[in-house]
Amino acid sequence: MLRITIHEDEATWRMQLEGKLAGALAQQAEEAWRGARLAGRGVEIDLTGVTRVDEAGMDLLRALKQAGAQFRAKGVEMNAMLGEAGEEPAGQTHFACIRKLLGMSALALAIGVFPVRAQQAAPAQATAAAAPATVRLTLQQAVALALRQNPQVVIANLNLAESQENRTEARSALLPQASFNASDAVMREDVQALFGKRIPNIPGHVGPFWVLEAGGAASVPLFDLTLWRRWQASKENVSATRAEQGAARESNAQLVVSQYLGSLRAAADVQAAKSRLDLAKALFDLATDMQTNGAGTAIDTLRAHVQYQNELQRSADAGAELKIELFGLNRLLNLDPQQNIELADQPSFFETPAVAEGQDLAQAYKDRPEMQAVLARERSAELAKEAAKDSALPRLSLAGSWNLEGTTPTNMIPVYAVGASLNVPLFTGGRIQAQTAAEDIELKKLAQTEIEVRNLIALEVKSASAEIDAARVEVEAANLGVSLAAESVRQARDRFRAGVANNIEVITAQDELARANDNQIAALYKYNQSRADLARATGRVEELYAK
Repeated sequence: MLRITIHEDEATWRMQLEGKLAGALAQQAEEAWRGARLAGRGVEIDLTGVTRVDEAGMDLLRALKQAGAQFRAKGVEMNAMLGEAGEEPAGQTHFACIRKLLGMSALALAIGVFPVRAQQAAPAQATAAAAPATVRLTLQQAVALALRQNPQVVIANLNLAESQENRTEARSALLPQASFNASDAVMREDVQALFGKRIPNIPGHVGPFWVLEAGGAASVPLFDLTLWRRWQASKENVSATRAEQGAARESNAQLVVSQYLGSLRAAADVQAAKSRLDLAKALFDLATDMQTNGAGTAIDTLRAHVQYQNELQRSADAGAELKIELFGLNRLLNLDPQQNIELADQPSFFETPAVAEGQDLAQAYKDRPEMQAVLARERSAELAKEAAKDSALPRLSLAGSWNLEGTTPTNMIPVYAVGASLNVPLFTGGRIQAQTAAEDIELKKLAQTEIEVRNLIALEVKSASAEIDAARVEVEAANLGVSLAAESVRQARDRFRAGVANNIEVITAQDELARANDNQIAALYKYNQSRADLARATGRVEELYAK
């Protein structure tokens, strides 16, 4: 707020400003100046009650300076600002001399920190050069970055690649196998060991002699249902792993969204705390001025000072909380720990985007990757059970080989062998029954897992829907509460300035405004978090926040 008081006489037109000279308020002050009749009179601007000046206020000060206005101000900061606008206020001419000699900021020189700053400038620049550049991220960019390099997502990608290789291995058992073999060996045999007795007129041993062999061999299963079922089960395992990869992506996307929203909430807390701190400082200055002028009491000033210190503490706590939230976001994104993050979506925190249609329970059962993974595991277990049962059936295969054999390369002759084999299990010691029973137990476990997943999805969808409905009402009430609390502060300050009340009403109104700000930020965070929870419950986090 900005209070404008005009004092006029025949020689001087004086405008007294109290509060913030910023934005539209600066425009009001300019309109008051330009609308006045100033012919033949000097212009004085009293800035002793101004607590804040932004760029619009600086533009007004420059315009007033060019028009020949004289300024009255107090405080090092305001004097420095007037120096930047090209005016050195009365009693502060030493600022101009020092600045002309050294070319430094009047504010830095007045508070006596120039020597320290000059000595520390070079190390600070070196540190800044060594630190990683600040990365500015939107929520969409943060989610996309996490889905590329978060360790949990990378592990899920590797698990999928591993299951695909296992599928290829299972399929290879159904395909023909071919190989090439070559050997070169020297042999010496004991005749008695070969035939069981010594043979008259034949030496006791044969050899040594060389044996050369080279050729190929091939085999192919003609009928083996067990291998076929295992290949089908491996395909379902790939589907299950792919669904688990989707679940990992959804889970990590939700974590990043929640952390980003938490960071936005912390940033909103910082802004609200800064605004309340500025208000408390203005009210403290007002109480001080009123006590100085005899219109206020020491207890009023003391209460305003206590409130200012409380807001200063809240501002520090809010700043620390924002840093902690950003540290957590840095970890989820797997960035350099020294990397600073800047939130690009801060204005969107105060928005309440609509919830996408079609996010019902039936669609959630269909889209949730956890449900897809359980169903794929069930199909894989059913095929594994069939494979165990089919291992009791006959297996038929064909194999053959063709080689060149001889004692030297010059006397090698072709030899071959071709045949079919039939294997009929007659007694396996209960192995087949045990494997079938184990797979049946696994199926029952997966059936219970499916029931649990369905119940969990239903709970998450219904809970998120209820939270959104409640949060929407809370946001509307909180927005109105902030407006009412701000109006209460304005009226209480006007009553205190007019002297019809002490500043107990002002302090109470400040506390109510603080609570209203906290309620608004909490309601907005709850709405956006509930929207993210509903997207996670229906399996659409990546679709909503990363595309």
